Amino acid sequence: MVKHVILWTLKEEYSEEQKKEIKNGIKEGLEGLKGQIPGLLEIKVNTQPLASSNCDLMLDSSFEDEAALKGYAVHPAHVEVANGKVRPHTATRVCMDYTV
Repeated sequence: MVKHVILWTLKEEYSEEQKKEIKNGIKEGLEGLKGQIPGLLEIKVNTQPLASSNCDLMLDSSFEDEAALKGYAVHPAHVEVANGKVRPHTATRVCMDYTV
């Protein structure tokens, strides 16, 4: 199994209310991919970090193998969410993929 974890910070220009709406949209979009992408076993987005955190939200996902992760990256449903809900609103992205 392969884990795919991403941490994002949102652009500073957004108000707290806008950030809440954006985070909810990202969560809905990414978690909605479950069942649509071959090899995607689990996908969760955490939008409520503790005050000690230095990011705004986290994606925690699991795939059958590295090939499934690569397929996810280019799958049209994922690309649509990434281009429509994530990339326009995020300032930074940190990713770690690893084998369990």
